[in-house]
Amino acid sequence: MTVRKRVQAHGRVQGVFFRDSVRRAAEGAGVVGWAENLPDGSVEAVFEGPEEAVDRLVALCRSGPGHAQVSHLDVTDEQPDGLQGFRIL
Repeated sequence: MTVRKRVQAHGRVQGVFFRDSVRRAAEGAGVVGWAENLPDGSVEAVFEGPEEAVDRLVALCRSGPGHAQVSHLDVTDEQPDGLQGFRIL
């Protein structure tokens, strides 16, 4: 079953390879979507793929890959959109 989740990570998440770490993990798990830095210092990402794989990526974002320090994570369920590939915006 394909699911889609949008996450917004707050804390020390920019300038610490957060987006690239998420991209590599997503590609390895067969998950598509995107990640981008927002002007407020947070990182927003969308993951679309098998439910278990998407849940693992959400958990990665919650714990903070690499040197990131996530203070909190907003997670929203959305309807899958048929994305292809994973992009860093």
